[in-house]
Amino acid sequence: MSRDAIRNWYLIHKWSSLIPTAFLLMLCVTGLPLIFHDEIDAAMGGDAETALSGSPSAEGGIPLDVMLDRALAERPGEVPLFMAFSQDSPLLTVTTGPTPDAAGEDMTLLFLDRTTGASLGPAPGNAPMDFLLQLHTDMFLGLPGMLFLGAMGISLVIALISGVVLYAPFMRKLPFGTVRKDRSKRLRRLDQHNFLGIVALAWMLVIALTGAINAFADPLTENWRDGEIARMTNAYAGTPALAPADYGSIDQAMSAAQQALPGRSPQFIGFPGGAWSSGHHYAIFFQGDRPVTQHLLTPALVDAATGELTDARTMPVINQALMMSKPLHFGDYGGLPLKLIWAALTLATIWVLWTGVMLWRRRKPGEVERRIEEIRSGAAARASS
Repeated sequence: MSRDAIRNWYLIHKWSSLIPTAFLLMLCVTGLPLIFHDEIDAAMGGDAETALSGSPSAEGGIPLDVMLDRALAERPGEVPLFMAFSQDSPLLTVTTGPTPDAAGEDMTLLFLDRTTGASLGPAPGNAPMDFLLQLHTDMFLGLPGMLFLGAMGISLVIALISGVVLYAPFMRKLPFGTVRKDRSKRLRRLDQHNFLGIVALAWMLVIALTGAINAFADPLTENWRDGEIARMTNAYAGTPALAPADYGSIDQAMSAAQQALPGRSPQFIGFPGGAWSSGHHYAIFFQGDRPVTQHLLTPALVDAATGELTDARTMPVINQALMMSKPLHFGDYGGLPLKLIWAALTLATIWVLWTGVMLWRRRKPGEVERRIEEIRSGAAARASS
């Protein structure tokens, strides 16, 4: 590798690392407790599913129409937005709002037991975790904040790739994982930075890429809604949206959807007029039966007035990637052992970011030239061997 090539890669690695470091540290610090959000919610008494976990899933429980009526009785004057199902308990949730296109802050989430029909009340909320999630997602800036953090994730990917390009020839003359303890403190820190960076490389790439994908969730969802759903409901183009008073039976719609997609479990229903449906349909989303495939959703659109199936098709690849990226990003598809691994790798990433900052702050005159010479000597040693 020529001196100019090494210099260019070094500068790419330097600035793609330094520019997003503060934000990446914030994401790691806020992401660490979010890995264990289920356990934290349960410990704080905010997890209704935990209370019902001893009961079997109530797929054949009280009719959905009855459950919806009981939920709406608690929120008079509001309309249903979503109905979601648990695969491990009879828990059922209904989200309501003042209008079919209500904003998130105007929605109310209600918990119900489908075995008994009892209402467990609205979601109690968890202010600290809600704050961390919002900070981690968009820094309270909405879509601009999400897109900015997505750009920081892409910058991390560039930093990791350029770091590997520089690390490979440099470490050819040293055994893998060498930390030169007999040298200066700064050199020991550099070796630790390089070693932990390589150990956590694959994981950091996955987290950065899935984080970037998640950051573009809203535009991707809107694109799917405006494109795929529009094509699926082309026959309804130009007709006025269905009024909530004209919604038909959810049980009939569910039966029609299950006949079209046998062997799959319903995850949630989007009601007409919402972001996940059209103005005329119940959008019933079905999931797979494995820890990974359960996040791959297949929508079935059922005419909300007649209960007849309109269409059912697999979501586009980009939207499937979005669905897969969320559990992969937080490591919440493999139980507590995987979450502990995710937490350990997050701590390693924090150390890599912090040591990178310290190396830059305590750099000495001629540092770039020395690093280039070290990398070139490593590449030369590789060539001679």
